[in-house]
Amino acid sequence: MSPWEILAVLSTAVLALVRWFPAGVRRPVALAAAAVAVVVTAILVVSGLRWQLVPVLAGTAIALPFAVVPVLRQRAGQRPRRVRWWLALPGTAAMLALISVGPLAAWALPTPVFPAPSGPYAVGTTVLEWTDPERPEPFTADPGDRRTVPVQLWYPAQAGQAKAARSFQGARTAQEARDVQNALADSFGIPRFLASDVTSARTAAVFDAPVVEDSGKFPVIVFSPGLSGVRTSNIVLAQEWASRGYVVATLDHPYDSALTSTGGKPVRSRNQDAVTGDPEKDRRAVKANVDVRAADIRFVLSQLERLDRGEVTGPAAGFLDTRRAAAVGHSRGGAAALAAAQDTRFRAVINIDGGLRDAGVRPFPQPALAITSPVSVRENADFVSDLDDVLTAGSATSYRLSIPDTGHLSFTDAALYFPPLPSLLGTVGRTEGLRVTAEATTAFLDSALRGRSGDPAEQLRAHGDLTVHE
Repeated sequence: MSPWEILAVLSTAVLALVRWFPAGVRRPVALAAAAVAVVVTAILVVSGLRWQLVPVLAGTAIALPFAVVPVLRQRAGQRPRRVRWWLALPGTAAMLALISVGPLAAWALPTPVFPAPSGPYAVGTTVLEWTDPERPEPFTADPGDRRTVPVQLWYPAQAGQAKAARSFQGARTAQEARDVQNALADSFGIPRFLASDVTSARTAAVFDAPVVEDSGKFPVIVFSPGLSGVRTSNIVLAQEWASRGYVVATLDHPYDSALTSTGGKPVRSRNQDAVTGDPEKDRRAVKANVDVRAADIRFVLSQLERLDRGEVTGPAAGFLDTRRAAAVGHSRGGAAALAAAQDTRFRAVINIDGGLRDAGVRPFPQPALAITSPVSVRENADFVSDLDDVLTAGSATSYRLSIPDTGHLSFTDAALYFPPLPSLLGTVGRTEGLRVTAEATTAFLDSALRGRSGDPAEQLRAHGDLTVHE
């Protein structure tokens, strides 16, 4: 909460309690608290009132007359009328309960604060849109419609860019961020206003910042978000990897992502329509979804190769080492990353808490890292066995890392603003799951793509419970 918001809570609480103050101080305290409450309310309304403060201001409106009117009557020489204590006591308790809703809501659903990337590079970002002329769009009936994939690049940038150019939750404008967040709220089935503060959060990334030119070429990460997720669902990880010298391509999967835009037209998710209740149809739908995502991942790698050769435009052209590429994803995107690893252009693959049930993932030759949360493992009896079957069948050493006290959303930006419930985030806190995930994945990628010395298993064990598949 901001200082003004804290002052609003305190002044309103004093108004609710002033009836119980000693008679000698009741008048000056009531007038001072009323003056502060009125001024702070005006400041909050003008500067932009957060919905979390609405219960506090409602409490101010209710408590103000009960606190001030008796004082004004006394000042006018009239006898103040006071509510009997046995009526005032439950009223005061109800007022304090109403006021406490504000701080509780601000704690449970805060405005996210993106942690500063820890690497040596500043971070730039840009959005590209690529159409695959060889692949029909599977979600439309138009035979001439071709699959278009929006991609956001996060890359090492030159330092000293203007802070005013930092993105709004990964978007160029607050309105664009608001549209995406509303669509995500709809997909989660929650009221839009509960996540309205998210769109005011600024990231560390600056749109279209010049790429660092004195550090050679950078390895590539192609990232697929979870079901209904968007290219800005995992900004913390994308920025962290970019600050450490990777070019990260985060994907929107049209008709899967909650909201994206292709050809200037908004495209919404059809995931809700895909759930039929028929087990066999739903299994086929999962497999089809993973296959489309995996094809998107492979296509984006091909486009990154063209970008590096200068065949398509972009700020990182000529600075991509696509021979050192990794497919990475969270949840359904993690399963898609493993499926995309059939393409041997990828030299490493990471699945972040992605279940493989009905995904149809086959063994692959690259080293892999699978990160799991205890919550996901408890909720799905086949979660670990499915992962181990695939990792064991591969032809390279792979790792499964269980990060203690995490939940499924601990690995996404939702951890910064969702209620910290154990079923969602575990008990690791809002930022610790993201920090540990960044450290573990970077250690694995540095070994697999950069040939950094040191035993990956030893480095990974520092972050959780590790199983090694030779």
